[in-house]
Amino acid sequence: MIKYTRFFITLLFAVIAFAAHSQSTATSSSPYSRYGIGDIDPQLMPQNAGMGGIGVATNRMSFFNNINVINPASYGAINLTTIDIGLYGSFLNLSQTGAASQRNNNFRLSHVAFAIPVSKRSALSFGLLPYSERGYNYTKSVKGTGTIPADTNITNYSYSGDGSLSKAYLGYGFGLGKHLLLGGNVSYIFGTLKDIGTTEIPNLIGTINSRIEQSNAISGLNYDYGIQYSVDFSENKHLTFGYSGSVGSKLNSQSSFIVSQYFTDASGNQDVPADSVINRQSAKTKIKLPQTNRFGISFQNEGKFLVGADYTMSNWSDFSIGGESQGLQNSRTFNIGGQYTPNLQTLRNYLASVDYRLGAIYDETYMVVNNTRIKRYAVTAGLGLPLRPNNGSFYKINISAEVGKRGSLVNGLVKENYINIHLGFTLNDRWFQKYKFD
Repeated sequence: MIKYTRFFITLLFAVIAFAAHSQSTATSSSPYSRYGIGDIDPQLMPQNAGMGGIGVATNRMSFFNNINVINPASYGAINLTTIDIGLYGSFLNLSQTGAASQRNNNFRLSHVAFAIPVSKRSALSFGLLPYSERGYNYTKSVKGTGTIPADTNITNYSYSGDGSLSKAYLGYGFGLGKHLLLGGNVSYIFGTLKDIGTTEIPNLIGTINSRIEQSNAISGLNYDYGIQYSVDFSENKHLTFGYSGSVGSKLNSQSSFIVSQYFTDASGNQDVPADSVINRQSAKTKIKLPQTNRFGISFQNEGKFLVGADYTMSNWSDFSIGGESQGLQNSRTFNIGGQYTPNLQTLRNYLASVDYRLGAIYDETYMVVNNTRIKRYAVTAGLGLPLRPNNGSFYKINISAEVGKRGSLVNGLVKENYINIHLGFTLNDRWFQKYKFD
């Protein structure tokens, strides 16, 4: 057990160091990430992501402890020290009518989370997760200025953005009686989002080009809460109802605004800005997050199968920056999925002890672009690969894939076809407990 524990602790600190170093690095490559505060991360572990993203009404699965951040009530079912460390990869293909398709690949460390039992029916959890990501880059070319008919030069208007927000959380879940679990998270959301716009006339050497850069440093507290209630049909068969919510709290935002001028050489490379026409830092403002409500139901025959469904709605129409509405729409998401384990107790057939997961997602996002609602459709699949236990320690590798599309080709929109890969390493062990014999 010692060698496994040392491996996970070493890997854990490496993840924390890397995550702390790379918080401002964008891992999204979607033009839709320019809206709101970027692409919102579902904050799911790979084991839940493989089941279509269900999690509101799940806790332990096949007797294995899992950290389920989207419903902190689930912490009350954790009876072993649990560590979950994850990696994430995205493969994205962008297409638009009349334009060449574009491919983007991104990889990052995704999460690190702990859960420690406090009593027989309660546990503490804490960790670091991604909250949102911004990453886009596109150019619009216009012939002439529109004021001088003889002007046939091409003007390029380029728009780009990057950055991310992270979520450091501390949560506690506990049981009341045999069937009821309650819990809550307090989270600190922090990071920087940046948007840049440039205007260039590439065919006129010596022309002064302009660049507008707006950067927002964001930080503040957010609160989540949840409840789960189970109905037992037998010792291993349970029907669970779940609810969790996120408070529409307000974050602090400090923005800076820089307008600069620069030249480009014959190869199109930018020189050092000649000067800054405007360079100011705005007063702190507030970003109001939406109230989010999640509802879920699941049925589990422990050690054999689990099926469930979730429904999530978020009031993004209330989202505002500095008191000004950003014109977003309320979103809603439907998730359905489950897992099947052929024979958890087998010693000779490894494939029979593997968790097999499937699911589907339908998402009406908060974006309406060119009078068209942006929707997302996806199917998911995953595996839970158990490793040989060692002195009361249990290990599992969780792999999931999400294959989907977002947007469409109508009304000049961009269609995204993507594959998201999640890889997680989960440890269950008895820590912080006194033993009579060693």
